[in-house]
Amino acid sequence: MGTPHAAVASLDRLMLDGHEVVGVYTQPDKPSGRGNKIAFSPVKRFAIDHELSVLQPSKIKTSEALAEFTALGAEVAVVVAYGRILPETFLKAFPMGAINLHFSLLPKYRGAAPVNWALVHGDQRTGVTTMQMDAGLDTGAILMQQETVIGDDEYAIELMQRLSSLGAEVLSETLTNYKSIIPRKQDDAPATPAPIMKKEDGLIDWNLSSRDISNRVRGFQPFPTSFTFLHGKKLTIWRSNVAELPPTLGSPGEIIEAVKDRFVVLCGEDSALEITELQLEGKRRVNARDFVNGVRPGVGELLGN
Repeated sequence: MGTPHAAVASLDRLMLDGHEVVGVYTQPDKPSGRGNKIAFSPVKRFAIDHELSVLQPSKIKTSEALAEFTALGAEVAVVVAYGRILPETFLKAFPMGAINLHFSLLPKYRGAAPVNWALVHGDQRTGVTTMQMDAGLDTGAILMQQETVIGDDEYAIELMQRLSSLGAEVLSETLTNYKSIIPRKQDDAPATPAPIMKKEDGLIDWNLSSRDISNRVRGFQPFPTSFTFLHGKKLTIWRSNVAELPPTLGSPGEIIEAVKDRFVVLCGEDSALEITELQLEGKRRVNARDFVNGVRPGVGELLGN
């Protein structure tokens, strides 16, 4: 049971390990792109390519959906970023219940966006967890965990790709050793929420430190991205890093350098952000040199609303 690209590695590993996949649940098809063409989820595309049975119920809290689920006669449901909260009847339908692969070291970052919030908060380590699902939100007993260091220049999309591969390995080990694993109850006290991100989360507050803003640029990808405004147009920041602040006076959000391949903005707490890749509304994504030469932003101009 999975939907995005991050879940494909786990499905692939299940097949490589020789498990019989009796059904693949994924979210219903949705229109996408400028033409609103119907797009299959990455998991569905993989399942079709490998001639697996695909199920996409629009509702799962119905007796019909439960009957279809139990009729599969599986030993276990494996859930990786499916995108829906399963009712308790689903969790108890099979002998081994439902095992979830979660992309954080639980109980830290319970919720829909653990990878993004780990980066936003400046964490240096993260990992993956397999757990026995219960009725709560990522509160089930821990089966296995694997920790990894977050790279200094690692962004959410790259980190998610790496964790999906690591998670597939841990999931494989979990299923292989399931009978000998003693589930470990989570401690709710240090639990950290990782809610789904909203568009407004991406609006840059230039009063924050350059480190905090840089972490948001890394974490808020592919959605909602980190953005500000220049000349009344939305300006998306794709890549950035903390810059050394030369002796200067100004206001947060003020452009203090815009020459050659250097585009630097003043931030709060006496800090500065060097922007290395960005995109002005209606234009393509470019590096700082092309932006400075094409848009010609002026030193002293303010970014923001």
